[in-house]
Parts: sequence; structure tokens; C-alpha cells
Amino acid sequence: MTLGFQNAGFKVIAGFENWDAAYNCYNANFNNRGIKMDLSKVNEVVTSMKQLNPSIIIGGPPCQDFSLAGDQIEGERANLTYSFAQIIALCKPMYFVMENVQQVLNSSAYAKAKTLFIKSGYGLTEKTLDASFCGVPQKRKRFFCIGGLNQPNDFLSIPLCSHTNIFPLTIREYLESINGTFGIEYYYRHPRTYQRRAVFSIDEPSPTIRGVNRPKPANYKKHPADSADPASVRSLTYLERAQIQTFPTNFIWDPITSTSEQMIGNAVPVNLANYVANALKRYIRG
Repeated sequence: MTLGFQNAGFKVIAGFENWDAAYNCYNANFNNRGIKMDLSKVNEVVTSMKQLNPSIIIGGPPCQDFSLAGDQIEGERANLTYSFAQIIALCKPMYFVMENVQQVLNSSAYAKAKTLFIKSGYGLTEKTLDASFCGVPQKRKRFFCIGGLNQPNDFLSIPLCSHTNIFPLTIREYLESINGTFGIEYYYRHPRTYQRRAVFSIDEPSPTIRGVNRPKPANYKKHPADSADPASVRSLTYLERAQIQTFPTNFIWDPITSTSEQMIGNAVPVNLANYVANALKRYIRG
């Protein structure tokens, strides 16, 4: 989110994070602008944020409790969605952007958060975007709630919808645009069940990049929908997966690969955040 908004011209003054690995990663890439804090401790966070006087607050409260890849049972992490709303209500920035999976719309945590946003004077634009139409070579659908203080509801709907691509972006097209290559035509992506395919072509968008990257099992049998013979393919590396999330190749990751895999899978794709940031910038500038 930081890099996407920064690339759109916003001045990002701080990032609040409580997971050590993500906090260290943030500081390594953004000139030590990270602030280590538990966002469930709302009063402490608000005291710290108010000192920064932000005009915009952006964030993605943890989505594992809502994700199709998770149990979809609301727990402590889901409560952070409401904590985010409390922080917005108390800090009163001009605008905010909150990102999550589509399933958050069915949660009581989001229902409470939305009620608080409205009560605090925010007009809301609620939109699910497919990253593959927003400059990301990945079929990744994510929900955005964008609030504007004293703005009408749906104030950002037209800017958000009017600049999407006509066709989804493929991995090959994206790599060519950045003069990059994976040196492969096909790759393995572990399916959630073996009723689904696992071999994909770079001439299509990637499926959603997840926080776990399992290698191809030795006994994997070809699925009828696989794009190629699985014997000749490999899994993507974490650095290749980061590129599909549209991180630059010089982005600094944790030396523990599994930790970096998790951060990459949890991240908002840089270009998707940039797409939303540019829509908001156009609105702010009239």
C-alpha cells in the first residue's frame, strides 16, 4: 500500500505494524518510517497518529479470518477491522482507504466498522476490484472501502471504474513491460484441492498469490485443465511471486524465505494500490 501510494505522488509519513518481520521489512524499504504498535490498542495508536496529523490513512486489516483460504470464523484478527474504524473515527483524516478480501462484506466486524464510518461523517465508496484489470498480472479480487469526510456516498465510483484495462494483464505482458523474464513458459502453483488444475501459462494472469508456496509433489498427476505436462514445470520462486505482486526487483525481503512468502502473499499488489491512489488523487484535484 505504501509503495503504491508513494508512486502516485502521496507523501507517506509513517507505517504502523506489529509483526516484527513486516516491521523490519518496512523499515528496510521506507527509510525507517515504521512505527511498531499493536493496532488493537486504539487509544495508544490514536495518540501517536494524531501527532503526525495525517490527511489520509490507508490500511489492510488482517484478512485471514474472512479469506476463502482460511476458516472464515471471525476471531481476534477480525476485530482489527473495527479497530481500524475506531482509529479513523478518532483521528478524522480527510480520506481513508481500507482493503480486504470480498468475504469481509459478510462479516459482523465490517458491518460495525461501516456503521461507525457513517456515524463519523464519512461518505463511502465500496468497490471490489480485480487486480488483473488494474495493472497486476494476477486474478486477485479485493474489496476497498474508501471514505471521504463530508463527501457523498460513491464519490469515488467513477474514477475507480473509468480507468480499468479492457483485458486482464498476463504475466508475459507485465514482464515485457518491465524488461523482465522468468525464463519459463509454464509453472506449478499448488491447488487447494486436486480437483483443481495446478499448471499455468505465463500467457494468462496468475491465480491469487497466497502466503504459502508449496513445491510440486513428486507424485502429482496431470489435471485435465493443466496448461502443460507437469513433469517439465517448477514452482515460482518467492522473488518471482513478488514480481507478480508488482514489487520492484530491488525491494528488500526478509532473509527467511517462508517469512517473505507470507508477506508477499498478504500484501496488496503495488500496482493495485497505485490504481486506487491515482483515482483518489484525481478526485482530490477535481
